[in-house]
Amino acid sequence: MTPRRRAAPGAPTFTERARRQQLIDCTIDLISTRGYPATSLSAIAERAGLSKAAVLYHFSSKDNLTAAALTQVLEEFSAYVGERVARETNPRDAVVAYVRAMIGYQQAHRRQVRVITEMLLDDHGGTRLKTPGSHDTHGRLQALTALLTEGQKAGVLREFHPETVALAIGGAIDGVIAHWLVHPDLDLDAATAELVTFTLNAIERRD
Repeated sequence: MTPRRRAAPGAPTFTERARRQQLIDCTIDLISTRGYPATSLSAIAERAGLSKAAVLYHFSSKDNLTAAALTQVLEEFSAYVGERVARETNPRDAVVAYVRAMIGYQQAHRRQVRVITEMLLDDHGGTRLKTPGSHDTHGRLQALTALLTEGQKAGVLREFHPETVALAIGGAIDGVIAHWLVHPDLDLDAATAELVTFTLNAIERRD
């Protein structure tokens, strides 16, 4: 009989991990429905059925808790896209998978998208980044640039500056999603197809 492995000294217990996850889930719910400014520690505590002191036991401040929520969302987003890109063996198809996955995740996870936009953009639904370049958290630009560079090395894609084209593709994706968030009647599936065509026109060889 294999003995039960003990947690490392100082590591959070199962109960503590579950409580932290509950608080992160409550934070995501509140930011997505009320917005970041209205998501106070008191509101999170009330949603979780805990005291404010109990919330502070697990996260020492609102900033730490909301940062944990944003990190979780971005990690899930990155994993979703990465898994779909990894299924493709052809660099061209990998870029197409990237575009479709970027839109697909956001289409299926509107709550999480609201968390990203609330925390990375100025308050009141603005379009100006609080910190320029912060939308590239988790190496989004680097990942797409690497895909494009790989396609060029394989001779599948034309010659261009990979980082510039990655910025253009990323900006197009962001523009479509920003419009969809304000105008949910936008046919996002049709928009995705247009983005794929836009991307292929930008990267495919013409000879």
